[in-house]
Order: sequence, then structure tokens, then C-alpha cells
Amino acid sequence: MQTLVLHVPTGGREAAVDLTRRCAQFVAQASGGGDGLLSLWVPHATAGIAVIETGAGSDDDLLAALRDLLPADDRWRHRHGTPGHGRDHVLPALVPPHATVPVLGGHLALGTWQSLVLVDTNVDNPQREVRLSFLSG
Repeated sequence: MQTLVLHVPTGGREAAVDLTRRCAQFVAQASGGGDGLLSLWVPHATAGIAVIETGAGSDDDLLAALRDLLPADDRWRHRHGTPGHGRDHVLPALVPPHATVPVLGGHLALGTWQSLVLVDTNVDNPQREVRLSFLSG
């Protein structure tokens, strides 16, 4: 298994960061043109990985939907950090901290409009890590 840790600046704001290009570059190198699985893992309690369309507004729509579902207000029992930070700890139940993507012939087997996106609503943590692991098969 080959692994790479991506360091992803989110700038201390809600973010949906497209990782597809970086994942494709890693897979091209790690796979040697073969088949396998790419695993993405976010070692954070307040971020997740989504497979969505980007660039046409869906990434902003996702963040807006998460603001509606998980308002940054004082309803949360988890109260350290920025007001409303408790919602960030609920996020991984809706946007899981992992994804697995098939790799065929050294390429991500994503659909035409699918992208791999780091979703981070935690404004208290401006730097994230995403672990990419390629398992050949």
C-alpha cells in the first residue's frame, strides 16, 4: 500500500476543497497504471469527504445546506471553540471522514461530474490533512 498525506489549507472559513486533481496525480504515480482502490481518510473530528459535482455551484450549495441543517448557534452541547462549534462535531455523521474510489488502469473510476471534496465547516482549524492510500489489486 502506498500513502500520501495532503496538507490542505482551508483558511479558517467554511470550505469545500476539490481534491480530485491531487488524488488523480497520486493514483497515476502509485498505481503504475494498474487497478486498485484509493482510500481517502480525514483524521479530524470536524471534517469529511464528499463525492459531488464542483464548479457549477454544488459545492456552495452543499455548504449552504449544511448551514441549514447544522446552524452555528448555541443549541449544541459541545461548546468549546467558536460559538456554534458543536455543529462541526456532528458534521462527520452527515459527511463521513472517508471515501473509497475504484482505480482502473491507473485512473480514478469517477463518474463524469463526480469530484472528491474535503468538506470543512470548522473555522477554528485553518489547516487540514487528508491521507490518501492506494491499495493495488
